[in-house]
Amino acid sequence: MKFAAILCVMLGLPVHGFAQADAGAQAREAAVMLSAAATQLDKADKARDRVKALTQTIRAYELGLGAMRSGLRQATVREDQLSRQLRSRDGEVAQLLGVLQSMGGNTEPTVFFHPQGPTGTARAGMLLAELTPTLNARAAQLRTDLEDVQALRMLQQDAADQLQLGLSEVQKARVRLNRAMAERTDLPTRFTADPVRTAILISTTETLDAFAGGLSQITEGEEPLTLPPLDDRIGGLPLPVQGIVLRGANEPDAAGIIRPGIIVATRPGALVTAPTAATLRYVGPLLDFGNVVILEPRTDTLFVVAGLATVYGAAGQVIGEGTPLGLMGGISATQTDTSASTDGDGAGNAASETLYIEVRQDNIPQDPKNWFRTDKDG
Repeated sequence: MKFAAILCVMLGLPVHGFAQADAGAQAREAAVMLSAAATQLDKADKARDRVKALTQTIRAYELGLGAMRSGLRQATVREDQLSRQLRSRDGEVAQLLGVLQSMGGNTEPTVFFHPQGPTGTARAGMLLAELTPTLNARAAQLRTDLEDVQALRMLQQDAADQLQLGLSEVQKARVRLNRAMAERTDLPTRFTADPVRTAILISTTETLDAFAGGLSQITEGEEPLTLPPLDDRIGGLPLPVQGIVLRGANEPDAAGIIRPGIIVATRPGALVTAPTAATLRYVGPLLDFGNVVILEPRTDTLFVVAGLATVYGAAGQVIGEGTPLGLMGGISATQTDTSASTDGDGAGNAASETLYIEVRQDNIPQDPKNWFRTDKDG
């Protein structure tokens, strides 16, 4: 796949003073993921297999696009540094060119007639002989810097083109994922949610506390279920979405509102997945949170994920780790995300969407940072 190949070339390019170890590692990982996902997708003949392959594809594109943006940022910074250095040395360059031109192509120092006679001429010749290697070295460094600027400019143009290609491809994968999720009918069901009682609970509760406390009252025919143990994974669970923590638990927002969950800044259209196997307790709009998915990974614990534009699944279904929960907003299901911004992940339109994540144990809010890996992009 051309996108994956360009990704690795771009982020592995050895440019003087241009260290991209982390971004390069991400690019290589993304390329491997894309290759594996493409193979899975070719072999997929069921909706379940297509969902898995498309989830892997979108995750790989998101990782690769993040790495490419990081590489572009570094390339832009490095080009700017080199350009400023060259501009500040315009006078030095002019003097250097003058001296080198006066020296011509001679391999030996040019003999100048000195007003002090042969002794002065000899001294000047000796001084010039000492300066010649230094002048040549400085000229070579300037030439290297100019070549680096030219290489960086070409790199950025190619990378920008591939970034647009990647954005187009990931949006196509999102559309295909929407279709595959709609076609999937093989998920096990633990209970059936009563729509009337659900509507009543939504209309009569004003807080997430009250709604979470009443979830057990809206189910019918609930069966016991044993999911994989969670205790040894607490603190190491992946964030449901790729992004950075914008606000921690109990930190007031701009309006002074304090919530017990964390807010993660994400890019438009980012894929949201289940951090672990769980039962879907609720899927849909709720209070002022927008679209909400409430997961139950074990009997006494709930994960609340709020702020999605598109949600998948239905209450009562049992899902595995990594199952798509939905997509963030910012772009429609049929619109191509043309935002090729290389701004930082927490700035401007680059991370314009926010996902709210809350953890409840026995309906008591817990700090999500004690459950999820939040020290780096998810």
